[in-house]
Amino acid sequence: MSAKQQLKEVPVDRDTLHKVEQFLYREAGLLDNERWDDWLALMAEDIHYWMPTMENRRRADKNGAYAVDRGALYNDNLLDLTRRITRFKQPTAWAEDPATRHAHVVSGVEVYQGEKADEFIVHSSFVNYRSRVEKDNDLLVGRREDVLRADGESFKLARRKIVITQSVLMAKNLNTFL
Repeated sequence: MSAKQQLKEVPVDRDTLHKVEQFLYREAGLLDNERWDDWLALMAEDIHYWMPTMENRRRADKNGAYAVDRGALYNDNLLDLTRRITRFKQPTAWAEDPATRHAHVVSGVEVYQGEKADEFIVHSSFVNYRSRVEKDNDLLVGRREDVLRADGESFKLARRKIVITQSVLMAKNLNTFL
């Protein structure tokens, strides 16, 4: 039984939903504008940023399309994310010169009360369109399951599970956060 099935989903009030949506839209804007340090500041100290690789399995296969103990494109903590951002900013990051143009779109936001009073379970869908030079265009589409932790008038991202629709990543690289 998954964690989602074990917890009763208790929707939050309209004001909390609005605040969470604004947080997610702000996060998307930070990523689109390469404000990586500002994005990193949204992470909790104990962040787990996880994007499992998808496996094509038959419906009857109880192993599922992904699992924690199998491959992942991201399986990062705060130090890992910091290292990735540090690398993006280096002049030797030739894959980012000229820069990739990003457009992150977030929709379908649902927010539920988390296990703790200051935590929220957030489900959302996303589209990430990336364009680089004349003809490199990539589209990543998927769903996210986040745990946001209240932090004053805003939130910190404590957990993110990213599930993309592709089982084979056709892009030349994964130079984005989702």
